[in-house]
Formats: sequence, C-alpha cells, structure tokens
Amino acid sequence: MIRAIVTDIEGTTSDIRFVHNVLFPYARERLATFVTTQQDSDPVKSVLSNLREEIAQPQASTQELIDTLFRFMDEDKKSTALKALQGLIWRGGYVNGDFTGHLYPDVLPALEKWKAQGIDLYVYSSGSVAAQKLLFGYSDEGDITHLFSGYFDTHVGAKREVPSYRNIAEQLGQPAGHILFLSDIHQELDAAREAGFRTVQLIRGDDDAASHHPQVSRFDDIDLEQIPS
Repeated sequence: MIRAIVTDIEGTTSDIRFVHNVLFPYARERLATFVTTQQDSDPVKSVLSNLREEIAQPQASTQELIDTLFRFMDEDKKSTALKALQGLIWRGGYVNGDFTGHLYPDVLPALEKWKAQGIDLYVYSSGSVAAQKLLFGYSDEGDITHLFSGYFDTHVGAKREVPSYRNIAEQLGQPAGHILFLSDIHQELDAAREAGFRTVQLIRGDDDAASHHPQVSRFDDIDLEQIPS
C-alpha cells in the first residue's frame, strides 16, 4: 500500500525547458549584482560562508566566489550554495510576475486526487527547498503548496545515491516499500529502488530503453494499485 508519494520536478511535474530556458538564464544574468549588493546581509552572507566551506577556501574573496558560482553553473554542479542563491534570485522573478512555475496539465488533478485519498505528497529536487516552494507557490495553476507535506533537496544527499532515499524514508517515518518515487531519470529511480522505494518513470519525451522501471507519459496514467512492490 502506498502511503506517500515523493516527486521530482524537472522533467516530471515541470518541463525541463522552463528551468533551463527561463530560470537558469534569469539567475545567471542577475547573480553577480545580487551577490555584490547583498553579500553583507543574511541569508546571502550565510550562503557565501557555506560556499567558502564547500570549496575549502575560507578566505575566498567575493569576486572569487562569483567566479566559482559561474563555473558551477557551466558545469551544472549540484552545489547547495549555488541552488540557494538561485532560489533567492528567482523569488524576485516570481513575486514580480516575470514568470510562473510551469506545471504539466496532468499534474495538479493527480496530486489533488492522491491527496484526497489520504496519501502524503512530498517533493525531492536538486533545486533548493526555497526554490521548490516558489515554483509550486507561484505555479501556472496558482499556489498549490498546500498539497505537499514536505520538501527535500540535496541536504538529504544527492539524487543518484541510495542513502539519500533512506534518509527520506527515515524522515517520513514510513517503510520504504510504502513510498513511491516519481522521476524522469532512471539513475535516480535506480537509487530509490535499491533503498526499497517503489518507482515510476515519467517519460515526457523519448523512451528510455536503459530503464527497468514502469514508465508512463502522464501523471493520470499512474495506477497506484499496479505498481510492483
């Protein structure tokens, strides 16, 4: 019996092009000015301190940190500090109405149905928890954050590592076999499966022939009764 569903965002609930074509360029264009003007104020001050620890350079200058952040962006590095700063910049974009968080049209009806069935819903993304809340709080469908019972980011571990999912199961207080993880990336699903989760892969584009997980193209194609344990 599935008691909790944990969903990825990019390529799963939301078009990955929204992240890469809208969010990432928006943050990149504003990052240097944002860091320079906000460096002495929290939460940016704390994030920059964490970044210095992350790169083991406690004396790094602000410009060196900015250069590092741009390099992390070029490498698509899953840096917790970078994700936190991007989230802070994106907040201004959402609040100002520069964009809304993309949702595939099949997502909200399925989430509402599962919530009505008493299933707890969670999010696990490499983007910061703050960024996750912004996307769903300012989504194409309005504020849908009330549907989620919690959020997870790289503070629990990387998405392709088995311990990350064990950490999530422990925090949810649920046996792993009662938790369903939804993602478009089979390597993430492999890790979740090894941790004991049930899995379904969202295929929003081309088929993934290397995957061994049940595949669907839409949330409303997910039959919770038919998912292998």
